[in-house]
Amino acid sequence: MTTVKLDLKGLNCPLPVLRANKKMKELMAGDILEVEVTDPAAPKDFETYSETTGHELVKNEAGEDMFTLALKKAG
Repeated sequence: MTTVKLDLKGLNCPLPVLRANKKMKELMAGDILEVEVTDPAAPKDFETYSETTGHELVKNEAGEDMFTLALKKAG
């Protein structure tokens, strides 16, 4: 299992989810994609994304000026 980090700070909806989706296609089942975002709508967008794709949202943390989210790629 590999963890890949993606810096999406400064991007607004829908770009964070679109860029994350593109990166997820490169990963193997079970890999983790960890993203850092500043868009306040991103946590809800990633929840919806995980529900529709089957990828598991394993982290959803709010920091001072950003959110850290992690998705585990579905098998």
